[in-house]
Amino acid sequence: MSLVLGIETSCDETGAGLVRDGVLLGEGLASSADEHARFGGVVPEVAARAHVSAVTPMVRAALDAAGASLSDVDAVAVTAGPGLSPALHVGVAAAKAYAAALDVPLYGVHHLAGHAAVDVLEHGPLPARCVCLIVSGGHTSLLALGDLARDPVEHLGDTVDDAAGEAFDKVARLLGLPYPGGPSVSRAALEGDPAAVAFPRPMTGPRDAPFGFSFSGLKTAVARHVEATQDAGRAVAVADVAASFQMAVVDVLVRKALRACAERGADTLLMVGGVAANRVLRAEMERACAGAGITLRVPAPRLCTDNGAMIAALGDLLVRDGAVPAGLAGTAVPTVPLTGATIPFPPATGEAAEFPLPTRPGAAAGSIIAP
Repeated sequence: MSLVLGIETSCDETGAGLVRDGVLLGEGLASSADEHARFGGVVPEVAARAHVSAVTPMVRAALDAAGASLSDVDAVAVTAGPGLSPALHVGVAAAKAYAAALDVPLYGVHHLAGHAAVDVLEHGPLPARCVCLIVSGGHTSLLALGDLARDPVEHLGDTVDDAAGEAFDKVARLLGLPYPGGPSVSRAALEGDPAAVAFPRPMTGPRDAPFGFSFSGLKTAVARHVEATQDAGRAVAVADVAASFQMAVVDVLVRKALRACAERGADTLLMVGGVAANRVLRAEMERACAGAGITLRVPAPRLCTDNGAMIAALGDLLVRDGAVPAGLAGTAVPTVPLTGATIPFPPATGEAAEFPLPTRPGAAAGSIIAP
């Protein structure tokens, strides 16, 4: 069986992983989150410089953990998109260098498909059909999945504005909590009452898209509550606001995911992405799925956030399926919809890549959703 090296540099984590036949043999992970904290968010150029420094040591760490050498690597997979352009280019350049030096196939893969693939490392092959909830800093989507390596991905619904993770970051700033916002809000919520503030459950009305998401209005509702409390001369109950906001997000995600399973006749729900590490979301989704007779598959929290293991896992599936490699020509694709596991590298000659760019409903022509 082939040993696949996976490289992930789409945002602020530099990840490398080694997978053979569905088994994670070694990994290395570095984060530049502390360098971005003073900016309240990820700065692409800062992230890219951190990737340049970390990518080789993380590959070496993965090899050491696996007891392997570079000469043992049979294929390389790399996140080709979506993500921050400067960050992606570091990973793609490194992956090309390894593939060329080792004379092995190179696969450009979709970051979100990697999130789905990582669960295979813990729970074995996915069922023939399942519903997948991807919930992360930049993406919130409900998908119908078949064979990850060969079948197209069907979008049941996506976010029309802020993703769940993005809303957590913005609410953290409103409450004076540190970056990254997801863990900060979750920690604050531990001491709060989730029923203290009646925040709205967006996109759950009878006329709303059944599987669509929108968290911008919820973030605005938090902002208005904080402003009204301060204008009245009262202290903001940070824990209660955090807990109430968190439960509003969780409630929406659980409702829509279970509805998708019911309407699709799916008996398995796969939940992945950074926000899937949230303890309240995991507990509430597990409770709801158990009551509905649905099998819930969620990776361990450390595998929910960006990492190299997920890219190696997806590369391993592609290699075993006999997928055609991408080759060494081309470049990364910072904004690209999820339609399948692979991203054929577009030309690196200055020609425009022929990829349909997703637009928000009602947006002007040519405007795109940032990854």
